[in-house]
Amino acid sequence: MTDTPSSGGTRLRLAVAGLGAVARTVHLPLLERRRDLFEITALCDLSGSNLDEIGTRYQVPQNRRYLSTDALFAGGGFDAVMLLTSGSHGDAAEAALRAGYAVLCEKPLAFTRAEAERVAAAEDAQASGPRLMVAYMKQYDPAALRLVRLLEEAGGPEAVRSVEVCVLHPTGKSQRDFAHLPLPPGDIDPDALAALRARDASLIDHALGVEAPPAARSLYEIVNASVCHDLSLMRLVHGSPETVDFAATWPSRAGQTGPGSVELSGRLPGGARYAIRWHYLPGHAAYRETVDVHHEGGTLQLAFPSPYLMNTPTVLTATDNDGGTERRARFRSVSEAFEAELVAFHAMVTRGEPPLTGVRGATEDLITAQRAVARLAALEGHPCAGEAASA
Repeated sequence: MTDTPSSGGTRLRLAVAGLGAVARTVHLPLLERRRDLFEITALCDLSGSNLDEIGTRYQVPQNRRYLSTDALFAGGGFDAVMLLTSGSHGDAAEAALRAGYAVLCEKPLAFTRAEAERVAAAEDAQASGPRLMVAYMKQYDPAALRLVRLLEEAGGPEAVRSVEVCVLHPTGKSQRDFAHLPLPPGDIDPDALAALRARDASLIDHALGVEAPPAARSLYEIVNASVCHDLSLMRLVHGSPETVDFAATWPSRAGQTGPGSVELSGRLPGGARYAIRWHYLPGHAAYRETVDVHHEGGTLQLAFPSPYLMNTPTVLTATDNDGGTERRARFRSVSEAFEAELVAFHAMVTRGEPPLTGVRGATEDLITAQRAVARLAALEGHPCAGEAASA
């Protein structure tokens, strides 16, 4: 770590592992913006051409560009690592922690509770406070944090009657078209890619059992890849779900491809209820996600735009009773949630400030995903084995 006059504090030397769409559209531009806090000193990706392009752009030396996380962690030269690779991050997060690095980890942290337990043990072995943050940037959105403050004024979590979520999810490509990203590189070792896919498939087999049907696997991946953000917001507002009482999936209409729709509902701590509906809509005009918190005195609603459009405000609408009349107030901020997340990560590493989601919170979300699969199996007569059978 180095001291920089511009920041008045510590600048972290950072490694970035995974140079795909999320890195290019969000994380790398923000790291460039926050040069007062971070210096990119190492890169890792399966593609040599990606490493050359991004390494040249951000002036990362050739000998700090790696094709595997094992080589990255052995090479050193950084204080912390951003894990932006696809699939499970359990093995890489555990290895990074045991090598002494702090970790900002994209979701999912892991596909199995066994992985999460190993990551937790690796963090505990450092005996130096929190060392891992899971990248649930929506928890750091100014609108979400204001919602928490307004809810406290309205009576806190005890006043919550229900939390209701609706996600309208067009294709990822349509959300990123503005960035004019290059085509996927053609120089990735097919054997390395096949090995990673086989690893993730094996982990999901361990989580759900080898006989889990496609609907159960799709539900599990949707919860771990997307609905987890809404679970993190529930945890911020009220706590993780205690139960999954209902789970359903249904396919896209004839002629369309994609994972279709998901519905979950259950009980929150204290007896409040939640309901989540998630729809993959390839032809939808824009991403939209709403989170409604209904409490005894009114409603607090968050409306999120596409996460790839930085500095596009999330809108918080507060509705309450003002002397017998309905009063509505809207709050907008162009402060970027991803940037606030980076600042919080810096504070975790340099000052020991706990993240809003660490290993424990991510494990709670993983358990909810497994309970959802178990409930779907019970309702539809599917086999349920693996970790999900005891979630």
